[in-house]
This record gives sequence, structure tokens and C-alpha cells, in this order.
Amino acid sequence: MNKVTVADINFRNRKVLLRVDFNVPLNDKQQITDDRRIRAALPTIRKILNDGGMVIACSHLGRPKGKFVPEMSLRPAAELLSDLLGREVRFAEDCIGPEASNLIDKLSAGDCVLLENLRFHAEETANDPEFARKLASLGDIYVNDAFGSAHRAHASTEGVTRHISQAVAGYLMEKELEYLDRALADPKRPFVAILGGAKITGKIDVIRNLMDKVDKLLIGGGMVFTFARAMGCPIGDSLLEEDKVDLARELMATVKSSRAQLIFPSDVVVAAEITDTAEVQVVAIDKIPDGMKGLDIGPATIKLFSEALADAGTVVWNGPMGVFETKQFAEGTFAMARLLAQLTEQGAVTIVGGGDSAAAVTQAGLDDKLSHISTGGGASLEFLEGKRLPGVEALTDQSTVKVV
Repeated sequence: MNKVTVADINFRNRKVLLRVDFNVPLNDKQQITDDRRIRAALPTIRKILNDGGMVIACSHLGRPKGKFVPEMSLRPAAELLSDLLGREVRFAEDCIGPEASNLIDKLSAGDCVLLENLRFHAEETANDPEFARKLASLGDIYVNDAFGSAHRAHASTEGVTRHISQAVAGYLMEKELEYLDRALADPKRPFVAILGGAKITGKIDVIRNLMDKVDKLLIGGGMVFTFARAMGCPIGDSLLEEDKVDLARELMATVKSSRAQLIFPSDVVVAAEITDTAEVQVVAIDKIPDGMKGLDIGPATIKLFSEALADAGTVVWNGPMGVFETKQFAEGTFAMARLLAQLTEQGAVTIVGGGDSAAAVTQAGLDDKLSHISTGGGASLEFLEGKRLPGVEALTDQSTVKVV
């Protein structure tokens, strides 16, 4: 990290505008069903409060598209955060304006407030300069601990840094970047990447960026079938990006001349429909019958991938192996989660790139058995693509400021 972090700062008597990622799932009773992102922010919040600083936390939740949507209020997050911290977390009914300012003016050292959903204002995603200025005016210093939003140049992640003198990284942001950067820049080898998910479109740049960095590249998920069609295999009614077949063929040719060994599934689980009661078959990847959909990797592929991973020193996994939300097609994804847990126990560094892969690891009850599970699916994907993250680029460089 070449950015100033919270470890470099004493927050005593300072009002801290803290960008967190509390974009958490809620059920129809407005109860949080997965609090992992809120818990991930606790070390940074506690550091500020223990220093004697004042936390002004802000986040988005869902996609309200610039309108007030009661079901997307952050009030439940404030209530849960109060329980986790063991102290009152006040809640502001808006993120700017008199409601927020009046509450913040009354803060004392060790106090914490959570602002209402940033995206209730369309200016947030538009990175509106005036909205960013109003947000920045709430704090003396800015901390970004929202890795899950670091790939977005929004008012609260990028714009706000233009109006505040010091913008630093939180502990979670630092941890996320260190794990991902170390994996790409100086991995313990062999370095293996597992890529899944529905479409090749979202993984093209990842494959291109990783093929000269990894030793093995394992491909699963729905995007396998676009590659299979490119190899001339029948794919039945499996997911296909017809306009990406030529690109898949080109990628395979390019990878052949790279460092990476490209490994595809040898068999798949197929069915005519995606239901928990569907009749399934296991067939070779080049023998998918008409009318059937490939929906998971098969047992021979799990064995193949297990052998490919056996001596791995570093593993990065992004994207499920099948439609894991449906029980009949979940085994391939959960098998990868178990394999990574075993590898971690053996000393490998295992990193899950957020999103559906992280959800699968949670469902498998293996959250604490892997080295790192990212809180940001989109951000980790763009990092693996080799892209710069606006929310990170905007933070203060170590070389340009005297830290206190």
C-alpha cells in the first residue's frame, strides 16, 4: 500500500467521514440476513472511536435510483451496528442537509452516527461536485473502507476526496488490496485461478490479465459452453453467447502461447430444467444431448480440478461452477469451496473474489477456513482485470503528506 491508512492517523477529536459498504441483504421484515460486510468494518470503526474520534459513517444500499425507498433504508444497519459495538449508533434521516448537520454538530469524542442511504440522491452515482462538497463538509478527514465500491467513481468514493485535505484507507480496504496485490505480484507458486460464472463477457479481461501470471487456469460455470461451442462440441440448450464464440476461440489460442495451462471440465451435470426436482444426468462435455442444459461441473471434473489444485501455493477463485442456488446443481461449487479449505489448512493462500463465490463459501459454512473472502465482487474482478480502482486512486499517497 502506497496510501495513507488509518494506522498512520490519530483521530482524537476529529470528525471522520467514513465510507463503508453496508450494502447488505434484507428480508421482507427489514432484517439483515448477512452481516459480514458490517462486521468487516468494525476494526476501522473501533480504531477511530478508541482514538477519541467521531465516526460519520455513510453507505449505499441497493439501487433506489435517486429516490427515497423505505425498504432500502440503512436504519436496520444502524441498529445492528449499535449491537455489535455495544454503544449507541445514531441514525440521520438524510446524508446531507440540516438533518445530518444538526446531528453531527452534537457529536462528542467516541460518538458514532450512520447517515441515510447515499443513493437516495441521484447526485451520488453521478459524482456531482456539489453533492460531494456537501458530504465532505461533514468531516475533518475522510476514510474509505468500502472496497466493494472502490471500482465506482461516485461522489462518496472519489468526488469527496477533492474537497477534503486527507483521504485515507481503512483496515478492510488495506487488507483487500494487500491480498489481491500480493497474489498477482508475488504469488506463492504454483498459482492457480478458478474462473466461473455465467458469461465469458465478464471474464475476458481477467483471463487476458492472468494468463501470463498464473500456472493453471481452471474454467467452470456457464461460460464453459461458449468455449465448448468454439471447440465444435454440441452443447444442447446450455447457456451460449453466440457472438463470443470467435472470441473464445481466439482466447484459447492466445492462452496456448502463455504461461498458463488452460483446464476445462471433462464432464457436466445436465437437466432439461432448473429445479430442485429435475432429473439429472452426468455426460461428457462433448456429449450434451439436445434439449438438455449443462448446469454444473461433473464428478470427473471435480476430480480433475482437485488434482490440478493439489500442489497449489496460491488460489484465486471468482465465479461459481454451476447454478449453485439450486440444490441439484450445487455440488461443483461447494466442492471447490471444500477443496480451497483443505488447501488453506495445508498452507496455501486462498482468495475468493466476492460475489456469488463468496456467497457459496458462506453457505458451505467455510468463511473462516479460507485465507481471504473479498467483500467486493465487482471491485475484485476489476482488480484481477488489471484495472485501477477510482476509490483507491483518489486516496492520499504516503509520499505526499506528513502523517500524524
